[in-house]
Amino acid sequence: MTSKERIKNIINRKQADRCGFWLGNPHPDTWPILHKYFGTNTEEELRIKLNDDFRWITPQYMDSTYRHPEGKGIFDIWKHKKSHNQEGPLANCGRVEEVDEYDWPELKYLDFKECLAVLKSSGSYYIASGFWVPFFHDIIDLFGMENYFLKMYTNPDIIHRVTEKVCSFYLEANKKFFDEAGNLVDAYFFGNDFGTQTGLILNPVQFDEFILPWFNKFVLQAHSFGYQLILHSCGSVFNVIQKLIDAGVDCLHPLQAKAKDMDAETLADRFKGKITFMGGIDTQELLVNGTPAQVKNEVKRIINILGPDLIVSPSHEALLPNIPPQNVAAMAEAVLET
Repeated sequence: MTSKERIKNIINRKQADRCGFWLGNPHPDTWPILHKYFGTNTEEELRIKLNDDFRWITPQYMDSTYRHPEGKGIFDIWKHKKSHNQEGPLANCGRVEEVDEYDWPELKYLDFKECLAVLKSSGSYYIASGFWVPFFHDIIDLFGMENYFLKMYTNPDIIHRVTEKVCSFYLEANKKFFDEAGNLVDAYFFGNDFGTQTGLILNPVQFDEFILPWFNKFVLQAHSFGYQLILHSCGSVFNVIQKLIDAGVDCLHPLQAKAKDMDAETLADRFKGKITFMGGIDTQELLVNGTPAQVKNEVKRIINILGPDLIVSPSHEALLPNIPPQNVAAMAEAVLET
């Protein structure tokens, strides 16, 4: 069974020869550590060595994708901010007309040549792609977190209009990309971190009004192209998982294991058989401080609880340099041993 076949079956909740495995997307400072330990030189070489089934190839963070004549990014306000709560360019926006006057990104500057070339060279691995669409974070940066949340109550029309501007661009950009990528892509993978260690970052009522309707649209778009849909959110999102399932989300990532109600037992008790899980191997304590034997035992325990509809992966995809490479090896080995 190829990696592509394996992950497709797992997400479709059909029989596969084993659980899947994704290394994640290690932090840039982590790659040299991993290469030194594993004796590899490239990312692909390391993924092959670890029997990684999954390739995430997004056009959004390739420099060649958005060719603005003045060098502007799509939504790159975050590059100029020191904190999420720092006021953004729309912090004092009080009228819908001001939203329309903002310098929004334009589809005419999109160019997918580089991304398409990478997709074409990806072989028999499972390919997740599409724009990452961190619209929740983009809007936070446009307003500043406190202003964003306050305006949901004091001026919801402004929030709806900004959300429409941001998400409509992403929907149209995705359509343009998917039209060109076609069957080079297996899944649409996108992410917004709307969970904290203890629960949602915003009131469930506001989540339903401002966030969930757009999740629905991105899910429908992915399925209209025949792609599976993988949604990323760090933190405790337990209270909205059923809503995500109802919206058509096929796979949930990354299962922040130490966040409230995101442990394997709780997730299995409520949602096993309804959705595929990707992640769940704790990066807050286990992978940082555990021994390779402890890591292997925990991976096998998670597989026993959440499998077979499981893609084993770290509970935060950006593996940091404080995680010993021996534990990365143990995580990957345990998948093959189960």
